[in-house]
Amino acid sequence: MSRTQQILKQLNHIPSEGINPASEQIDLMSTGDALQCINQQDSLVASAVAKAIPEITLAVDAAVACLKQGGRLIYIGAGTSGRLGILDAVECRPTFSVPDNIIVGIIAGGETALTNAVEGAEDDIGAAQRDLDNIQFNNQDMLIGIAASGRTPYVIGALNYAVSINAITACVVCNPNAPLIEIADIGICANVGAEVLTGSTRMKSGTAQKLILNMISTASMIKLGKTYKNLMVDVNATNEKLVARAIRIVMQATECDQQTAIDALSIAKSNAKLAILKILKNSDITTCENLLKSNDGFLRRALDAG
Repeated sequence: MSRTQQILKQLNHIPSEGINPASEQIDLMSTGDALQCINQQDSLVASAVAKAIPEITLAVDAAVACLKQGGRLIYIGAGTSGRLGILDAVECRPTFSVPDNIIVGIIAGGETALTNAVEGAEDDIGAAQRDLDNIQFNNQDMLIGIAASGRTPYVIGALNYAVSINAITACVVCNPNAPLIEIADIGICANVGAEVLTGSTRMKSGTAQKLILNMISTASMIKLGKTYKNLMVDVNATNEKLVARAIRIVMQATECDQQTAIDALSIAKSNAKLAILKILKNSDITTCENLLKSNDGFLRRALDAG
C-alpha cells in the first residue's frame, strides 16, 4: 500500500474529514445563512472542550510541577496547530512576565512557516528531534504536541523523542482515534466532529485547540501565583496600553485613586504586584519584596502573612 493510500485510509476514520450535513449546501446559502451555519457549528466547540477537562487538568498539574522544578513548557505542531502553540507561548510574557524561554512554541518548517506554507515540513518525522535539540530540550521539560488529526508525522516524531528521554508529554487533538493519544502521557481530545468545510481544521478544531491552550497556560500561571483574584498582577508593562492596564489593576486591587496607583508603581519599578502589596500593607518596598519572595510570589499569601 502506497503512502497516499495509507493516508486516505486514515482520513476515513477522522471526524473532521467527514461530511457535515449541516453545511452540505453551504455553497447555495445566502451570506447571512452561511454565517449562521458557521456560528452554530462554532457553538458546539465549548461543550466538546468541556468533556476533556479531566485530561486538561492533568496537563495543567504536570506543567505546574515541571515549571516549579525549573523545566520548560514546550508546544510543538505543524501548520495551524503550530501557529496556535506559538501564539499561546508568546502571549505569556506580556501577560504574566514569563521569560521567553520558559514557554516555547515550535512549528514544523521554522519561522518561515508562521506566515507561509512550508511544503512537506509536517511529514518530516526526523526534523522534530532536530528542532527540539536546537532548544536543548531535556527530561526536565514538558512537551505538548498539537495536531487536530493526531497523526502528523512531525508531531509524532517529537513525542516519541520526548518519551525516549523520559520527558512528560501531552497532546491536544480532535480525533479520538489519534495515534498521538497512544504515545502521550496525557491525551487531550476535543472531538468537535465534522468541520463546516470538510477537513478544514483551522475552523472548529483550531478553535478547540486555542481554547485548550488558553486553559493550560492560564491555569498554570494562576497556580504559579501570577494572578491575584482574577487580576493579571504580573503584567509586563512594556507599552502605553499595558502601563495603563497596570495602573488600573493596582486601582482595582486596592480601591485606591489613580495618582496613588501611579506613585506606588513608580516606587515598585512598574511591578503591579509589589505596588499592590505596598499599598495594602502600607509598607516599604524592601519589606514587600521579602514578603513576596518568602511566599513564592503569591500575592494573596503575602497579604495574609503577618
